[in-house]
Amino acid sequence: MTKLDQQLSVFSLGGINEIGKNMYVVQYANDIIVIDCGSKFPDETLLGVDLIVPDITYLLENSDKVRALVITHGHEDHIGGIPYIRKQINVPIYATRLTIGLIEVKLREAGLLAGTKLIEITSDSTVDLGSITSTFFKTNHSIPDCLGVVFHTPEGAVVHTGDFKFDLTPVNNQYPDIHKMADIGSKGVMLLLSESTNAERPGYTPSESHVGKHIEEAFHKAKQKVFIATFASNVHRLQQVIDAAQATNRHLALLGRSMVNVVKIASEMGYLRVPDGMLVEAGEIGSLASERIAILCTGSQGEPMAALSRLSRSNYRNVEIHRGDTVILSSSPIPGNERNVSKTVDNLFSLGAEVIYGSSSVTGMHVSGHGSQEELKLMLTLMKPKYFIPIHGEYRMLHQHRILAESVGVEPANIFILNNGDVVDIKDEVATQSRKVTAGNTLVDGLGDVGNIVLRDRKQLSEDGILIVVLLLSKTDGKILSGPDIISRGFVYVRESEDLIDRASILAADTVNRLQTGQEPLNQWNVLKINVKEVLGRFFYEKTGRRPVILTIITEF
Repeated sequence: MTKLDQQLSVFSLGGINEIGKNMYVVQYANDIIVIDCGSKFPDETLLGVDLIVPDITYLLENSDKVRALVITHGHEDHIGGIPYIRKQINVPIYATRLTIGLIEVKLREAGLLAGTKLIEITSDSTVDLGSITSTFFKTNHSIPDCLGVVFHTPEGAVVHTGDFKFDLTPVNNQYPDIHKMADIGSKGVMLLLSESTNAERPGYTPSESHVGKHIEEAFHKAKQKVFIATFASNVHRLQQVIDAAQATNRHLALLGRSMVNVVKIASEMGYLRVPDGMLVEAGEIGSLASERIAILCTGSQGEPMAALSRLSRSNYRNVEIHRGDTVILSSSPIPGNERNVSKTVDNLFSLGAEVIYGSSSVTGMHVSGHGSQEELKLMLTLMKPKYFIPIHGEYRMLHQHRILAESVGVEPANIFILNNGDVVDIKDEVATQSRKVTAGNTLVDGLGDVGNIVLRDRKQLSEDGILIVVLLLSKTDGKILSGPDIISRGFVYVRESEDLIDRASILAADTVNRLQTGQEPLNQWNVLKINVKEVLGRFFYEKTGRRPVILTIITEF
């Protein structure tokens, strides 16, 4: 082995300086372990893009060294990228029982389940993967079966916390394994990777159990239908909604594919308790008394095609929000989603609904699944790491987490704030950061990748529109028999720009005739198309200051 091969390397391919798309890598010698494989939603500049997943160029280049994918829990920002990555690299996936159930749904929809090795783990599992042995510990979060991971390497222990809070009265009685965390720390932690989502929030994050009583109270006060939107994967919250519906003698309908899937899986696996006869189909809502129905739906982040957004636009089949109905947003907006959430709330108010939304401290309808400052300091104190990398957060969160680490005794020089792709190498217990690997975004449209050229074309189409130039040429002498006809979509309104279009048509015809003069008919259509595009492109930019996409269609007769 080379000197480089014999050192411990740790880095992120996603999840640092961003919320979502989590993927981290621990490598020693020829053994690579990947932690999580998440996705995140695109912003409005990524036209037509469905999801963003990590760029796994490094993993593909070293595919013979990748031993496993270890999943800390079943949220989309940790499992959403699995079907897309699985198409390119197939390694065993280790996860807890519920997490495997959620992964199976994704792989089955993508037609990849049969060829994938899914291995169930618990907090008591030990997994040997070459030179790295993995053990686990229980944490709290807003979904059951969450684990932190300890990677035992020749250079020492590397701990990845996963997402966590310290909820001492959890809804499902899955308590954080504080004693085990303390034991891990007492044996020595070389490097800690700890999530930073709530590093800006002082104090402690309230228990999930506090939300249930507020939901039930709102259900009792509601005089008509109750709509409640939350993350489908927040199984603890779903149980509290089910309990509130039972306490108020309401049937429960589920809207949104992910909500239906999660409730089905979690119920079958025993993570949700749904009374017999409670669930009804969306088509049955209209036949029930409004005070006897509650609707649990997706769309708490204002996603345009999610159930709540469509309901707010009166665009959901068989289900409507009427004046006097109660709508509860049981979540906080993810950074970047505030505008979409506000638009949805505006629409709901315009329908006459009673809307409960906003600050969780005011409404009581949401608590975070992530630990606040005192909990982050507690994790640092339990683990007592020599080196520390704050992960899972935007830069200001990572920066604040660094300050928290310094406050509990971590040496400032031993804290690394990284970008995705920055590698921390540890050799002889000395950590350095001096190199990078390829990292970035893979844009997913449907089930395929979207390249930069496609995205550029979409942006150009959205801003400047498209022109289609249609020509009919003689097969014998190459002369124009018909056209050029110019069709405009999103560029100019033809009836108001007839002179501009006529001049462009003459210019296109002159260009074709010039290329056909004094030689055999030019049958290299690609040359004709390129010249017409260049000439018209210059003309329209001079006249309008815009650059529409120009397509030339040539046929022969």
